[in-house]
Amino acid sequence: MRSRFILSQTWTNFKRNGAMIISVMLVTFISFLFIGSAALMQTQVQKAKGDWYDQVEVVVWLCPDGKSTSANCASGTALTDGEVSDIEAKIQTELSGVVSSIRYVSKEDFFKNTFVKQYPGGVYEGRTLTAADMQASLRLKLKDANKYQLVSEMLSGTKGVEQVEDQREIFEPVFAVLNRGTVVASVLAGVMIIVAVLLTGTTIRMSAASRRKETEIMRYVGAYNWAIRMPFILEGVLASVLGSLLAIGSLMAVVKIFVTDWLAQQITWMTFINMTSVLWIAPWILLGSVLLSVIASSISLRKYLHA
Repeated sequence: MRSRFILSQTWTNFKRNGAMIISVMLVTFISFLFIGSAALMQTQVQKAKGDWYDQVEVVVWLCPDGKSTSANCASGTALTDGEVSDIEAKIQTELSGVVSSIRYVSKEDFFKNTFVKQYPGGVYEGRTLTAADMQASLRLKLKDANKYQLVSEMLSGTKGVEQVEDQREIFEPVFAVLNRGTVVASVLAGVMIIVAVLLTGTTIRMSAASRRKETEIMRYVGAYNWAIRMPFILEGVLASVLGSLLAIGSLMAVVKIFVTDWLAQQITWMTFINMTSVLWIAPWILLGSVLLSVIASSISLRKYLHA
């Protein structure tokens, strides 16, 4: 009986304060849309880092024939097979705990498998290059990609090594942009959450004010404080939950239409977030909206009802 009364009062309040309830829904929707976007963006960054960092290699460029700016290439000649083997042996001995594999790429292999694909016909800055113009290299897979600095310090002063290059540097600007996007979305979400808390509290307080006589009568007849407050709290919770469901639905639509059905079809070599990613954060969005509403409503009613 008591539960039925609370629910009926909640529904009455909900219908009576339609405009304000819609405002709470919209602010909650926008707030958690930004929060969800920030979470999904960070998830995408971590997915990309995991995929790309597992594939990238440390490239040890070996001295070429001709002039080089590196002091390690003072002889002006390319390394012999024996000298290359010596460098490989040094890596296996001194970096055995860091390097998981070593792959030698000759000038011919680099020209055929990499350079020509990037520059069709071998044309680079108006010149047509051949395999003879390329550099041989060693490609190192690391057990821990963050140990690049250790490899660089050990090999940079090695005779026959012109340069040590970390392929992660190619992707860092992309990740930096995505991380900045996450920060912006998080800041906007924070601002909107503050607005949502204030608006929810104001709405519930106005709802309580419009029914002040009823709440006073309930107090006079001995109704518990929680029984007086609960319809107003549930009113705010219902509005917030509806707003968060709209945010979840919007995130699912965006991921399905723009990521799964379009972007993932255009860029097949990269792993993207999907519907599972949205479903993973959905319970947290719902829980957050409920907590936000309960806290805002409780504070507002405590001040208003002087309980």
